Amino acid sequence: MKRFTFALGLAVLILGYSSKAVGQYYFYDDSYYDNPVIYEIGASVGAMNCLTDIGGKAGVGKRFVKDLNYGKTYGCAGGYLSILYKNAIGARFEASFGKLSGDDAILVDVPESDLARRRYNRNLNFQTNITEFSFVAEAHPFFLFIDWENKDEEPPRYSPYLLGGIGYFSFNPQAKIGNKLIDLQPLSTEGQGLKEYPDRKIYKLKQINYPVGAGVKYELSTIVNLRAEFVYRILTTDYLDDVSTNYIDPSYYVNNGFSGTRLTNALLLNNRVINGQQALPGNKRGSPTQKDSYFSFNLKIGISLGRERVR
Repeated sequence: MKRFTFALGLAVLILGYSSKAVGQYYFYDDSYYDNPVIYEIGASVGAMNCLTDIGGKAGVGKRFVKDLNYGKTYGCAGGYLSILYKNAIGARFEASFGKLSGDDAILVDVPESDLARRRYNRNLNFQTNITEFSFVAEAHPFFLFIDWENKDEEPPRYSPYLLGGIGYFSFNPQAKIGNKLIDLQPLSTEGQGLKEYPDRKIYKLKQINYPVGAGVKYELSTIVNLRAEFVYRILTTDYLDDVSTNYIDPSYYVNNGFSGTRLTNALLLNNRVINGQQALPGNKRGSPTQKDSYFSFNLKIGISLGRERVR
């Protein structure tokens, strides 16, 4: 993280120096020049949701919005610092904070004949807070492919853009016993870290993700702009919800030194099947064929820095 921060600071200094060396490249309006390099600082608020093995819609699990439970949408917020070159390409460092959850109980109204009833009977749930730091690049096609310097008309105040980059996020899936939230990762609910399951490693609670998305930016004034933005995070883990593969033999917990409250919680939370169903070791608990993901829709307000008043 220290190296990342140093690299970002160095990029800011280099681009800042370049902006002074190149000078203005066109009038922004009657009062301001538009420098090649513009800085922006801003804040965002929005909504966050996820796609995991838990919950979903009726029928066989589907992709993206077809399997999304909108009732599990939570607020999120963040702040960012960006650098934009000739309004065409940019880089942004952003911090985001939100919450995710899923619950098989939302499938309570699914008919007994529906395959999704098995998920309801599985009776699993989770919730987690999300803290994310990301570094993304932006590409603004209106400015990337059109030379506004040599056109008579003024550049547009709005600009759709694409983005992609890399992020570092932390999560901690939890489930409730009564009114108490219990951390799930230390319980090895699917045998992670147990000697009987050497292929199931303990998943890390801080990981890399890959944000991709699109947005549109609208400049209200020389200084203030608004953005609407959708960002999807590609994950390399299937344990955002602590569910991925098969049920384990619960007797292995004692063999691996589980005792007291930890043993009790592990036995209660690895297998919560209801309605007289059985979850035998080896039975399907989740599906490892698709990784989990989360995404957000944000509204942002930014303050542009670097334009110079005409004298």
